[in-house]
Amino acid sequence: MSITTQDELAGMQRAGRVVADALAAMREAVVPGATPADIEAVGADILRRHGARAAPVVVYDAPCAAFISVNDAVVHGLPTRTRLRAGDLVKIDVTPQLDGFIADGAITVPVEPSTSRGRRLAQSAERALASALAAVRPGLPVHALGAIIDRHVRRDGFSVIRDLTGHGVGRTIHEPPEVPNYDPGGVSPLLTDGLVIAVEPLVAERSGAVRVGRDRWTIATRDGGWTAHWEHTIVVTAAGALVLTAPSPDGETTH
Repeated sequence: MSITTQDELAGMQRAGRVVADALAAMREAVVPGATPADIEAVGADILRRHGARAAPVVVYDAPCAAFISVNDAVVHGLPTRTRLRAGDLVKIDVTPQLDGFIADGAITVPVEPSTSRGRRLAQSAERALASALAAVRPGLPVHALGAIIDRHVRRDGFSVIRDLTGHGVGRTIHEPPEVPNYDPGGVSPLLTDGLVIAVEPLVAERSGAVRVGRDRWTIATRDGGWTAHWEHTIVVTAAGALVLTAPSPDGETTH
């Protein structure tokens, strides 16, 4: 969507706050012995407290309130009862719908005590996202964000997952434009003032080729390589990226 009124901005900010609160609470639940289902339950509770619904349930009839993807799973991992072990790499993806507005965010959390393998992947994705957001301005080609992400990830010795992209968001989950994590060439749409997009580096330690699992939801790497995923929903403004899903400055949730 493209924001044209203060009411729309306020609505998106409220939806973004739900993402931030849910991710903060779910991060704390990532401990050895916990299960993805335990973590998903924490997020579901935060959404309920805010009066929000899980947009994937509303839009795509998903079977869970949040996706939890572990190790080689990239996105759309269904919350299982498999207990987490130290060193596992957990991706948490939350997309609430509140009062008709949808925001989208994701973090990657190593299970402590973590390994350098997991930390390096998570840091690469997070830093690639920060680099891309620092470049946001009206008139910038969307593909330029992908080029920044790809360059950063390659420098770290990893690969972006080309089959999955960021996207416009706001009134539904996936809106134009697609926001690839590399430069695919060709004509690129331009970022415009007020445009709402989800920027989400998806990083693989190996090739980045993916497959859909038997559950018809979980997308994982073909070669078993681990992955990391970071995502923010932003508004493009003349002053740069207004991040809607950032944690509160004091680190406290508002549920």
